[in-house]
Amino acid sequence: MISRKLGLFGRLLLPAALAVGLAVPTAQAQQPKEVKVGLIVPLSGLYARPGAVMRMGAEMAVDRINAEGGIKSLGGAKLKLVVLDSGDSTEKAKNAAQRMIAEEPDMVAATGAYLSSFTLAVTEVTERAKLPMLTLSYSDLITQRGFKYIFQTSASSAAQAEQSLPVILATAKAAGANPKTVAIVTDNTAASVSSVKPMRERLLKELGLQLVVDETFTPPLADATPLVQKIRAARPDLLFFLPTVISDAKLVLEKMNEFGMGKGKVPTIAFGIAMFEPDMLKTMSPDLLDGMMGAVGSWGSKGHEEIIAELKKRYNEPWMTQNAISTYADMLVIRDALEKAGKADREAVAEALRTMDGGPSRYYPGGKIKFEADGRREGAGLTIIQWQNGVPVTIYPPDLAMAKANWPKN
Repeated sequence: MISRKLGLFGRLLLPAALAVGLAVPTAQAQQPKEVKVGLIVPLSGLYARPGAVMRMGAEMAVDRINAEGGIKSLGGAKLKLVVLDSGDSTEKAKNAAQRMIAEEPDMVAATGAYLSSFTLAVTEVTERAKLPMLTLSYSDLITQRGFKYIFQTSASSAAQAEQSLPVILATAKAAGANPKTVAIVTDNTAASVSSVKPMRERLLKELGLQLVVDETFTPPLADATPLVQKIRAARPDLLFFLPTVISDAKLVLEKMNEFGMGKGKVPTIAFGIAMFEPDMLKTMSPDLLDGMMGAVGSWGSKGHEEIIAELKKRYNEPWMTQNAISTYADMLVIRDALEKAGKADREAVAEALRTMDGGPSRYYPGGKIKFEADGRREGAGLTIIQWQNGVPVTIYPPDLAMAKANWPKN
């Protein structure tokens, strides 16, 4: 009796469906109203501040994309940002990635995870799920594993060392300095280790520099005194300092000042952004930072004035670090991949990224919006920044520079 009623219901429904052009199947075939994109970054623990700034960049970009009409090849589908906290350890980051994959099966792409060590752990998970993952993380290992779904938008650590050291030495010599000895003080995170590897192995020797101090520490530091005592004893002409935790950067710089090595007496060059975060000014005087330089994957520079102003107005951020601008750019790349793919599908988006040729990049320094077979962005450059009058400004490359370099005076 029930089956007869269902049959009758079906016969009554069919003419109605035909009368409106088979509306039921057509509705199922419509484009999605929203497309999920992921951001997996540290929002708790030691690295919560950088993760929060990456979230700002992602939110700004997603809002812009949606305000401009969404993904046009998907009928104007809006992007929906899904944010996950990677925590402050590789194990937490891996667990967050597993949760993201399990809870968001319709996510088409993601970006993150700030610290290279976290990105290495996260991408082990996203690769198995065939989820395209963009990252600003530097470690060379990220693209040396034969993965097919990883896309590194920043220059790798080794590439940044290769590009920046000659520029830094040329800046010193133009100011009348002639560095001969260097110290390396680095934490043991993946990007820092990748940065100093080519320096130790050949770059310093090729550039005529002698390594007189070589120290590696595990963050967070409890006491910077032993490290700084070794620097004071050696009196190097340059210090390459590679912290990833803001508190470590402050601790070492404050101790150097206490020991009479502050204010440019030992010119200090950083790799990564910890020494250039606004939080550095909360407990340190700007004149203690003045003159310090850093090589970073990207920075708010000439041509970015509009989004820098938006960041300041919307989030009260005093300047745009790599974390904001790179994540902003990553979301625009995902948008372009979706437009090219024409469907909200991970494999289609990954293929669009692999074959993308978007011309010169606007929000990443140097190179193109095009990825090599291993996932590295083609021709990726870097920015060199310097603390000047309480603000870290871009001094290199020339087309992005907002100020001229000032070599610290001893």
